[in-house]
Amino acid sequence: MSTRNQPPAVSVIMPVLNEERHLRHAVEAILRQEYAGEMEVVIALGPSTDRTDEIAAELVAQDYRVHTVPNPTGRTPAALNAAIGASRHPVVVRVDGHGMLSPGYVATAVRLLEETGAVNVGGVMHAEGENDWEHAVAAAMTSKIGVGNAAFHTGGQAGPAETVYLGVFRREALERQGGYNEEFVRAQDWELNYRLREAGGLIWFSPELRVSYRPRPSVRALAKQYKDYGKWRHVVARYHSGSINLRYLAPPAAVLAIAGGVLLGALATPLGWLVPGGYLAAVAAGSLPAGRGLPRAARLRIPLALATMHMSWGFGFLTSPRALARKVIASRRAVVRAQDATPVD
Repeated sequence: MSTRNQPPAVSVIMPVLNEERHLRHAVEAILRQEYAGEMEVVIALGPSTDRTDEIAAELVAQDYRVHTVPNPTGRTPAALNAAIGASRHPVVVRVDGHGMLSPGYVATAVRLLEETGAVNVGGVMHAEGENDWEHAVAAAMTSKIGVGNAAFHTGGQAGPAETVYLGVFRREALERQGGYNEEFVRAQDWELNYRLREAGGLIWFSPELRVSYRPRPSVRALAKQYKDYGKWRHVVARYHSGSINLRYLAPPAAVLAIAGGVLLGALATPLGWLVPGGYLAAVAAGSLPAGRGLPRAARLRIPLALATMHMSWGFGFLTSPRALARKVIASRRAVVRAQDATPVD
């Protein structure tokens, strides 16, 4: 895929919908990468209602490496497949419209593909806010009380992983599996990495790779995001029964326990209020280390961010319809195995 002195060419793919706030900065962070190989950026444009398309057109006019492709459905997996189809290089880097690559990200990822033999490498989703609410959400998203022990949120040792944030792929591995399953509106990364692993591929996490992530700007947007996460995580659990663990069951268990405690407290005995009260006390205590170093206004918002994440995720998990899982299971793709792995270099 590359000569001895020339690293492989890279295609950066971006699914974009209503990203006028961050798109320009995200693309500029890509174009600033110090990478010796050829690089292109393919932006898949959904039906945005803000200035996203206008900004994308300006970026195309300003740099010959930037291209766009339409994504009429607005769905993330469809956008990713459209961008993959419109791109041409042997290494495919996924970046979201609100993600900012750290300096050296592309070069480091390509090196890790070569060193590990992995088909996909990824790193840390480093949440960073721009106001008090976003600082609070970022703190919640990078704390163990918020997201458990997920390495791509909280960091950890480099090594094999079930899935990684975003991902830098060998194109041949992506194309062999037919790209993303477009029935997975959420959790499409997990599903694709599952097929890659089943085909014998290695998924590799490294804290050397870092992408700055901009949190949702309001309580409502955060609640919707985490409700969708919970709903689709239950779909994944039904799709692959061996993929669930206690970390995923904690939020729905908390929702049920709190609802039961409220009903018991309201209808039978004041002791029932100990459950929601205990949860609120635990969230408040857990927010203290998470908010270390933040302004007071941001620290005060962390318990709300944590509770929104927990309750929305748990509610989404509990209310995820079986019909959705059946539809997704019906779309299951056969794993395609390669006889021989082709090295990046």
